[in-house]
Amino acid sequence: MSYVRCQRCGRPTCPECQRQAAVGIHCVDCVAEAARALPTTRTALGGVRHEGRPVVTLTLIGLCVVSFVLQLVVPDWTTRWLFQPVVAFYEPWRFLTAAFLHSPGQYLHIVFNMVALWFVGPTLENTLGRARYITLYLMSAVGGSVGSVLLATATDGWATSSVGASGAVFGLFGAILVVSKRLGGDVRGILVLIGINLALGFVMSNIAWQAHVGGLVTGGLLAAAYAYAPPARRRLVAILAPVALGALLLGATLLTYASIGAFAV
Repeated sequence: MSYVRCQRCGRPTCPECQRQAAVGIHCVDCVAEAARALPTTRTALGGVRHEGRPVVTLTLIGLCVVSFVLQLVVPDWTTRWLFQPVVAFYEPWRFLTAAFLHSPGQYLHIVFNMVALWFVGPTLENTLGRARYITLYLMSAVGGSVGSVLLATATDGWATSSVGASGAVFGLFGAILVVSKRLGGDVRGILVLIGINLALGFVMSNIAWQAHVGGLVTGGLLAAAYAYAPPARRRLVAILAPVALGALLLGATLLTYASIGAFAV
């Protein structure tokens, strides 16, 4: 039996449920109630500021790591979800699922992408808020695959397979550039980072630079909508901007497929 009582409600509280407060001991229920009563703190761009760990970024990293392990132990996991323009016409979910795969024989592939995600993700998650951040990430992932479709006929062809979170990460690069510019920050370092990584895609083999470009453009456009939306219209823009951009990506993709006669196959 506990003889320690909560200073707020007066109920007995066990040692496991006691929370030290500025004055006395509070129970977990009173602590939770007090937390709900606190005013919501927002960032300069209207995102809800959350204390503690960047849970969305950590979740994305965790999903990529778990998927990578499955690639190593499940024989057809990679082929089931990778992106290939000619196959994605019939299985459109591959536009997104490929972003959670990485080259099984190249461990540096996932390491570099996850380090880059951790480098820029938490800042955007905190500045934009979790909902807009995850929307931007997923849209950039799709945008990377769309970039591969739009540029496929002029480059590697429709049968080329691709995997990796690079398109989504480049979307975050584009977003952090736009957001930093909007908030008056120095963007020279970000421009150098983007330039170097884009250049690597052109000088090194087996790198899908098309996905990098697609993700970069998609992330930059969506971030611009978020960053420059009038404060009173931010909630509306957070809904309409992804819908409009998604429609644009879909339209461009369907027109490209139509140009090669995919609908007639």
